[in-house]
Amino acid sequence: MARILVVGDVMLDHYIIGETTRISPEAPVPVVGVKREEFRPGGAANVAANIAAMGGDVTLLLLKGSDPTAQDLVDILRQYPLHIHEVDDAGGRTTKKSRVVVSQQQIVRVDYDSKPTAEQQEKIFRVYSDIISDYDFIVFSDYAKGTLDRLPEFLALANANHKFTLVDPKRRDPEFYRGASLLKPNRKEFSDLFGESKSVADISQQAHKAISDFDIGAMVITLGHQGMIVVEKDSPPMEMPTRAREVFDVSGAGDTVLAALVCDLASGKGLKSAAETSNIAASIAVSHLGTYIVTAHDVAQEAFKDQLGSNKIITDSELPKLLAQLRLLKKKIVFTNGCFDILHPGHVRLFNEARSLGDVLIVGLNSDASVKALKGETRPINSVASRAEVISGLGAVDYVIEFDAPTPIDLISKIVPDVLVKGGDYKIEEIVGHDVVQANGGEVRSLMFHNGYSTTRIVNDIAKSG
Repeated sequence: MARILVVGDVMLDHYIIGETTRISPEAPVPVVGVKREEFRPGGAANVAANIAAMGGDVTLLLLKGSDPTAQDLVDILRQYPLHIHEVDDAGGRTTKKSRVVVSQQQIVRVDYDSKPTAEQQEKIFRVYSDIISDYDFIVFSDYAKGTLDRLPEFLALANANHKFTLVDPKRRDPEFYRGASLLKPNRKEFSDLFGESKSVADISQQAHKAISDFDIGAMVITLGHQGMIVVEKDSPPMEMPTRAREVFDVSGAGDTVLAALVCDLASGKGLKSAAETSNIAASIAVSHLGTYIVTAHDVAQEAFKDQLGSNKIITDSELPKLLAQLRLLKKKIVFTNGCFDILHPGHVRLFNEARSLGDVLIVGLNSDASVKALKGETRPINSVASRAEVISGLGAVDYVIEFDAPTPIDLISKIVPDVLVKGGDYKIEEIVGHDVVQANGGEVRSLMFHNGYSTTRIVNDIAKSG
């Protein structure tokens, strides 16, 4: 797998979330009653966390001060499957952005900005020079906070070592980004660099000229509600409309685009394919409040959501990555299993109640062979593919996975759900896998038995009527 290095301005995003019901008697401002606080990686740290969540092999080059904010940021980053190459700076401080949020709306942002000294910039450049040979792709996340004040030198060294570079720009001098393999500005950043444009066609024309003038490999320009444009030298531009989703917050959306681009390029995909993935990832990011870490599974679900159930039906080979992503997001996993040959209200009630016990419901589905072994030669009535499609169409069900054994014990041992559920009059000790789940601190539940509903009874009634 190609190795990715992220260099740039790291910061800590701090969210103060609460409610307001009155105006302060001290000044005409709302009084916010704090309900909770959240800390998330920001800037280059957000880029690195997104790359990790999307499956990239990433290292963040982190200029780490001795302030509490720096340690808070490192503690958060350790929740993600990424590497951190720390450059210690005893006197350095870390940028922090505190946002006060009421009813899912930011009402104020307080910035604690910090800029590395010339000595600190030299230190991080020396470390970068020592480790650059270990990486294939270099991502520069420039928020104009000072870490990349010497970016032309960073780019020159990367080019001398034949590395692919991706840059998210914030400066106004296009010379600053000369030689970048890929430049990813938004519309305002593009205008600041290359001048105002009246239309998308004008942007494409300006981008082609800038690519030639400043020896840039390609550009992906994000245009907000108008989508994005991919511009490569000697190729017609490709426009991508934005994916329609309700927008809650655009914070960090550019970081998500950058992360998705490098992940796909590092896996060997072309730029246009990578841009399509980044467009999907951005639509997911902006539909959440604050900076949001988009996972590979998030992208896969969104990409295939128009295909009935296909994003819910998973295979054995897909299961480990899915579980890793769910654990990373701290999702509470509920598992149940069965043949579900002819779906009836008892099944639907089971799924609804099971789903209410956690964040994600995974349904283990007996294969055709295992149903036949359990129920006899005349079963199943419906094939496993048909049963999986029907079950995946239910809103309460998040994922369906087939198993071929007489019992789901092996599957339960792989998943180790937080909650194991069976419907009917099972005693806890009779539920297959109860020991595995309980030994790992999970919960086992026997849900209400709904009299009058039975697949066997339905099959017998049909036989009698025939």
